[in-house]
Amino acid sequence: MIETKYKTVMLIDDNEIDNLINQKMIEASNLANRIYTHSGAKSAVEFLKNIEKVDDGTGGILPDLIFLDIDMPLMDGFQFLEEFGKLSEKTRAHCKVIMLTSSVNQRDIKQATASDHVMSYINKPLSQSNLAELSV
Repeated sequence: MIETKYKTVMLIDDNEIDNLINQKMIEASNLANRIYTHSGAKSAVEFLKNIEKVDDGTGGILPDLIFLDIDMPLMDGFQFLEEFGKLSEKTRAHCKVIMLTSSVNQRDIKQATASDHVMSYINKPLSQSNLAELSV
């Protein structure tokens, strides 16, 4: 079992089943104390904007890690990254984004890894070994 490394993790995926499976995987790994799930990138951006208004940086409300899918309706993962880039410097510095997607498209991989906000690109499904690498 991994020692808890992060206070808070956020999952953003329009597939509710993927969110549930990933949440259970994170809980089993003991990677984080709190897990937020969003079935849309738009609601996740609004959530982060609202947290910015109340989090002083010590409350552990802002997610340490954001697992982000690429292919979602209304706002995809790359559009989320554009909006994420408009958030405060404190939020952008605190939240590490990990693309968690089924896309093996080289253009998606290149675009994601070129982003200053993305620390890693993981293909679904999320595994214990993926999570173990994050806790190092």
